[in-house]
Amino acid sequence: MSFDAPINRLGTHSVKWDSMEAIYGVPAEGGIAMWVADMDFRPPACVQRALEGMLAHGVYGYYGDDTAYLDAIRWWMQTRHGWAVEREHIFTTHGLVNGTAMCVDAFTKPGDGIVLFTPIYHAFARVIKSAGRDVVECRLANVNGRYEMDFAAWDAQMTGSETMLILCSPHNPGGRVWTLDELQGVADFCGRHNMLLISDEIHHDLVMPGQKHTVMTALPGISERLVMMTATTKTFNIAGAHSGNVIIADAKLRARFAERMNAMGVSPNSFGIFMATAAYSPEGAAWVDELCAYLAENARVFNEGVNEIPGLKSMQLEATYLAWVDFSGTGMQPAEFIDRVQSQAKIAANHGTPFGAGGESYLRFNIATPRAVIMEAVKRLKMAFADLQ
Repeated sequence: MSFDAPINRLGTHSVKWDSMEAIYGVPAEGGIAMWVADMDFRPPACVQRALEGMLAHGVYGYYGDDTAYLDAIRWWMQTRHGWAVEREHIFTTHGLVNGTAMCVDAFTKPGDGIVLFTPIYHAFARVIKSAGRDVVECRLANVNGRYEMDFAAWDAQMTGSETMLILCSPHNPGGRVWTLDELQGVADFCGRHNMLLISDEIHHDLVMPGQKHTVMTALPGISERLVMMTATTKTFNIAGAHSGNVIIADAKLRARFAERMNAMGVSPNSFGIFMATAAYSPEGAAWVDELCAYLAENARVFNEGVNEIPGLKSMQLEATYLAWVDFSGTGMQPAEFIDRVQSQAKIAANHGTPFGAGGESYLRFNIATPRAVIMEAVKRLKMAFADLQ
């Protein structure tokens, strides 16, 4: 697999490329899409073959006998993460935004407070607010350009109305791989305030070389208040399959979630199941290893180039393919640095404000694209802020 090969995604109903002009004012021709989190890479060949097999058969009926699918998930989690998962603990949702929404619906009630460590993936707050729950923003501490947890401050914020915490592990958009001590702190924090913990680990396969992700379920005594969320979609660039897994070890929590799944009539589509089964394989694992090495070099090229621009600072990535760039050192208001990025550099990047408190001076750049695109993006950013140099 050559991740350097350019793939023209214009006119393919790609939200990333075909919607960037409407959303960001960046023209499709000549613009660079570095916003929504999907990659400009084809998935591993095993996924393509699985779809080709479906097409060759030509009948697209209801999927039955999910043993191979569930066992592929179990094999992946055990082999890649040292996590033993039971088949009956796995629920399949229409992606993890849907999984988050299902958790909010199943385990909380209107008016409950749901804690987010901000800045954080923007869809969480959208789901919480739409469900009539309250977003409780606990702001991460930025210590020398690295996010750290501040439990003392957060303990003081709690009012007793909070019933759930949604954790992003690894962290999006900051790219942190939380340490075992930090995760234990999260577990203890939830225990002190009697909160259910939803651990969204969708980026857990996309860690930089030398980093090690710890699954939250590895911590002792947490299972009775823990819901795990994982997916193939980010790992293998198959987000269009809208498939994700909510994995619950605790029987009481599992029963409540199953009840809401049944009430909502949620069931997976066969395309997502075939793709996930194929991806969670030795061939898929080898592809992910190559991908992570490629992303690490992309991160190095992007960060080194961006950090040469006075006033800009890109966080050191430990995981994900999402660079989080702080523009506060320019002294500019968001409207000005956003205009320079979009109008002058012609780059579409996620605005930081929707990620919550602490994100206002940032933009998020998707670096999962051929390296030539990364180099061109850096060149354009340097030109757009040339007056600062």
